[in-house]
Amino acid sequence: MAVARTVTSTVRVLDALAPVLRDDPRVDVVFARDNTSAFSSGIPELLAAEEARSLPFSQLHEIDCDLIVTATENADLVGNSTAPVLVLPHGVGFHKHVPDSRSSAERISGVVPEALLLSGRARLAVSHPDQERQLAALHSATRGRTVRIGDPALDRLLAGVRLRGHYRRALGVREDQRLVVFTSTWRGESLLGSHPELPARAASELPYDAYRCALVVHPNVTAWHGGWRLRSLLSSAREAGLLLVDPAPSDGWQSALLAADLVVGDHGSVTFYAAALGVPTLLAAFGSEAVPDTPLAELGACAARLDHSAPLLPQVTSALRADTEQLSKVAANALAWPGDSARRLRRTVYDLLRLDEPDAPARVLAPAPPAEPLPEVRAHVVRTAWTGRDGMRLEVTRNAAAPEPPVVEAAVTHLACREDERDDGLRQRASALLASEGYEDCAAAARWARHTLDTSPGAVLAAAAVDSGTWLVGVRGSGAAVVRAVRARVPDVGVPAAVVYALVRGRRSLEGAEVRVSYGEGQLSPSGDELCVRVESWSEWSRSPE
Repeated sequence: MAVARTVTSTVRVLDALAPVLRDDPRVDVVFARDNTSAFSSGIPELLAAEEARSLPFSQLHEIDCDLIVTATENADLVGNSTAPVLVLPHGVGFHKHVPDSRSSAERISGVVPEALLLSGRARLAVSHPDQERQLAALHSATRGRTVRIGDPALDRLLAGVRLRGHYRRALGVREDQRLVVFTSTWRGESLLGSHPELPARAASELPYDAYRCALVVHPNVTAWHGGWRLRSLLSSAREAGLLLVDPAPSDGWQSALLAADLVVGDHGSVTFYAAALGVPTLLAAFGSEAVPDTPLAELGACAARLDHSAPLLPQVTSALRADTEQLSKVAANALAWPGDSARRLRRTVYDLLRLDEPDAPARVLAPAPPAEPLPEVRAHVVRTAWTGRDGMRLEVTRNAAAPEPPVVEAAVTHLACREDERDDGLRQRASALLASEGYEDCAAAARWARHTLDTSPGAVLAAAAVDSGTWLVGVRGSGAAVVRAVRARVPDVGVPAAVVYALVRGRRSLEGAEVRVSYGEGQLSPSGDELCVRVESWSEWSRSPE
């Protein structure tokens, strides 16, 4: 019998049991749905998605089960059964104070009630020997009742390290981009609880061509507010390209973490796992719930803190260069026996079931790739600035247009919108309109550009892709330019459009102009080559473009 009380604890049980019981017809699993938690929302949908057999928790006493496995310490398992109970952690160790569902006080997360301990039925899985000493100091009844398992979530992450490039490609992160993953636990001192504006601010402040952003939210946040309300609260951030990662199943947050170049988090377990993996980590919040003298509290003491009153980009670039060795050592103090949890857990489960283990070795599977890529951004604030002695070097920096990015006085700024932008107000204000699809030849692209400019009085130019390295850019009241990539890969139609816009605004000649481009705070292409585009031809509107 597996207990399903919250999404977090249910996912932990699903992840832990799937590899342990694979291919063994001797064991059946039924989930008992315990809806007594304020965060039980989503349990029926999760179990239905997994096609797991389940029944109401009230029927637990009717089932003659041989073992109860739970990752929640709050389920009432005293008197409902005589079966042994294996309690798995649903986070990293026993590091947080949380509200006690049975009183108005707080307790340490993961510690089962005294009555269950005194019954002698409970076995508490720990991920480090120090946790046995911590538990014994809290409850002497835990002595002799702990089992050294390690951490199954960490082992899945370790198995997925070699697939980092695979996860990044599935998310749509280019080689020359940095993925910043924000992660928030629940309650008021969490990242979202104390700084709910941060994801949207980051998605608009960090240059789009150099950085992409994702957010992992504790399932309790979704259970409390509802998925619809959470998405609504993050509307601007999502429009600016933020991916809201589904925390259930765990493959989502695990693959995002493995793809990350930087994690900006709080005192939640996902932040701790990032440190354990050696991912550069920055704390945007850190709650007083952290139990003193634990590895989590130590992480809070030594990790760099985000200054919310200062610009984000310099802090992010600094954090990306920071040494992660100290944080990894701190995390290791809570995560022993890496890579061995499947073997240890299977041995424990089969001992409690009084069955011989299968002959095949226990296996750990890496997380599945992300189910959805980072969302497209259809509107950018584009800054262009001519640099270099020859006057033909252009720095192009694009920021998502919603919410409004910071103003840079020294740059020429314009708004570029794809034609399928849903915010009509943004589209009407755009100086550059971009086709959402490519055209078969320059003549077809020119017809689209001319029609677009005729029907969009506020636009200065309209640009469309013709093939992977050719674009047509129409200029109001003037003509059309055919632009081709000379060196390196140009990310999308917005970059050649920005080049033509800068040439027009600077009253420079278009035909034959060859412009070397840097984008995203001076970043070059994945190969290290300088981006370069050339205006191959220029045609007045009275003539057809070649």
